[in-house]
Amino acid sequence: MNQEITVPRSPLHEFAVPLSATRRGARLARLLAVEQLRAWRLPLDPARLIVAELAANAVLHGRVPGRNFRLALMVTAPGVLRIEVTDARGESVPVAGCAAPEPGESGYGLLLVEELADRWGVVRGPVPCKTVWAEVGIRCGPR
Repeated sequence: MNQEITVPRSPLHEFAVPLSATRRGARLARLLAVEQLRAWRLPLDPARLIVAELAANAVLHGRVPGRNFRLALMVTAPGVLRIEVTDARGESVPVAGCAAPEPGESGYGLLLVEELADRWGVVRGPVPCKTVWAEVGIRCGPR
């Protein structure tokens, strides 16, 4: 994982949606991401797996009753897809490289994101939120 914070420039494509911080909301995040990737004619994997893991983490670790989480997808440069999931628990921040090497029942999410993404990280704020982001290289065009 690259520790530097990257900030997307003017995106070529952009999609964002608030979702309920529930298991249903996490599932809907994955389904909406798949449909958006198809509309943009981008490959589904590994993006849909990363969205599923980040959304599940937002629901499991970032949930605040009555608050949503936000999914955003952006093509920030030719060949780069940025996935962002923002939740309401800014004090609960994942640390890069600290995913357990032998997770229990849960805990595979960050390991998976670390393996599939070219880069990932966390941006704090606006208070009380945080955004976990991942970037993957993509090929545009027919799938």
